[in-house]
Amino acid sequence: MTRCAVLGSPIAHSLSPAMHRAAYAELGLDWRYEAHEVGEQELREFLSTLGDDVRGLSLTMPLKRVALELADTVDPVAELIGAANTMLFETDGSRSAHNTDVPGLIAAFAEQGITAADTAVVLGGGATAASTLAALRGLRVSEVTLVLRDPSKANRLLDLAAELGLKTSVADFGQVEQIGGFDLCVSTLPGGAVDPWAEHFAAVAPVVFDVAYHPWPTQLAIAAHRIGTELLNGLDLLVHQATLQVEMMTGRSPAPLAAMRAAAREELDDREPN
Repeated sequence: MTRCAVLGSPIAHSLSPAMHRAAYAELGLDWRYEAHEVGEQELREFLSTLGDDVRGLSLTMPLKRVALELADTVDPVAELIGAANTMLFETDGSRSAHNTDVPGLIAAFAEQGITAADTAVVLGGGATAASTLAALRGLRVSEVTLVLRDPSKANRLLDLAAELGLKTSVADFGQVEQIGGFDLCVSTLPGGAVDPWAEHFAAVAPVVFDVAYHPWPTQLAIAAHRIGTELLNGLDLLVHQATLQVEMMTGRSPAPLAAMRAAAREELDDREPN
């Protein structure tokens, strides 16, 4: 039986098993999809134990960077942003690393009819912010403002933005009142981190993408809904990047987006306290 899995630490919260298993059921595939708690220092040994029945792995934190070192080939997007969330095991025994977060973000925007913009503000400075910069370039955005709690840590993102050809400025949250007038706002911060400024950032652009999805709604989402700002959330990203993984791992396209989204929502509903 062909197997796939999601790896990371912590991993119990992952929605990947629910989504991928729903996809296999819709596609009529007798495949297994598992979740394994694997830390950064454990990935090499874990990979060495896998048999030839494993086709692909979904990778979450903290494995996205180290995966690049353990792959034989790396796709250009993963290499550019320094993070891979997918590993495929090829028929010749080689490993290839890929990033589906960037095209997943682009697809999530496109599902809402957003295929191009000029300006954007990105909240946060981690790995998701890096993927967001690459996705925004794919939307033909030309100017980005990065808002970080510590702007001195923006160097890696600024280097990436320069490579992408983005005109970029950096601000901190003490300057929020001066920040506004964008086409898109993307918050890559964990739920709750943007709460003190939720009302402001809900209004800085006609479209807000909050990558949080649990617990939901966030204060940013509530504020955006209150004033009629168009809102996307992390589940939109999660499902779209997962559909791309399913297509890559199974060779079947298109992946069953609706079934995967329904499975993810059902899993989240089951986690809500009664």
